[in-house]
Amino acid sequence: MIRAITRVLVGCWALMLGAQAIAAEVPPVKVGTLKFGTVNWELKVIADGLDEKHGFALTRMDFADKDATSIALQSGEVDVIVTDWIWVATQRKLGHNFTFVPFSRSVGAVMADPKKGIKTVADLAGKSIGVAGGPSDKSWVLLQAYARKTANLDLKDKADVQFGAPPLLNELVQRGKLDAVVNFWNFNARLKVAGFVPVVSIRDILPALGLDADPPLLGWVFSDEWAGKNPQLAKGLIDASYEAKALLKTDEAVWDRLRPIMDAEDDAIFQALKEGYRDGIPEGYEHKDVLAAESAFEVMRDADPASVANLERLPEGTFWSGYLK
Repeated sequence: MIRAITRVLVGCWALMLGAQAIAAEVPPVKVGTLKFGTVNWELKVIADGLDEKHGFALTRMDFADKDATSIALQSGEVDVIVTDWIWVATQRKLGHNFTFVPFSRSVGAVMADPKKGIKTVADLAGKSIGVAGGPSDKSWVLLQAYARKTANLDLKDKADVQFGAPPLLNELVQRGKLDAVVNFWNFNARLKVAGFVPVVSIRDILPALGLDADPPLLGWVFSDEWAGKNPQLAKGLIDASYEAKALLKTDEAVWDRLRPIMDAEDDAIFQALKEGYRDGIPEGYEHKDVLAAESAFEVMRDADPASVANLERLPEGTFWSGYLK
């Protein structure tokens, strides 16, 4: 009897050691993210088994703000973050060879209460506008270029522009303290549920600025060194990302599982957030994405050189060539 029990215990111990060995063979990919950011929705889907399927173990590290995630990447505390290609281009100008793979095409919009009577960009003259992301935010720079081109309107001079955090801007515009806001897509989704309407979407103004395709705005960002040393991990992460996006595009059950972390107060906000996220899902990563970003860069450079760190062009390598189709 004792021998039988001993054999069972030894067998269980061997199984445990085998499982630990298998787990140890799956290398981690450390992703830095904002604690309450929408990126976490996709990371949750990836962590539900897609990471192991593609040969890595996703490790998420939460940070308080965007600057903290960037510092964590620069210091090597994390392997990957999600940010924009302007940041990547700026870093490459400084000699830091980070690189970018598209994550999302979600764009902002100018939102206003229909009672304000703001129906076109020309109606923003003399109005108070809240802008998220700061003076160099891509949506704000593109909106200014559009206003100058289509309405001969310099919004910086002809409107009362106030920069602020997205939640604060939403609160102010709903209290009537602002006439309109240029906010991020997920905050616009909440305004839409509250009865606000888009005056103009950033996506809709692109053709007037000579842009034929939506540029990817946010992307997975990592260093050339990390990707060079870990090509299978880099490719595995992107493969898992696009598989997760395919599920998020079509699978309602996935969204039901995500709802507890989405901070959606009711069904209407939940549906608006889901639709907004789906609208920004890129179909893939191709050379046309690089061309679209280069065209958007040129428009932004001509409109406000400071918004692109006074760069003349996107540095070579800004977009990662290791995954281009």
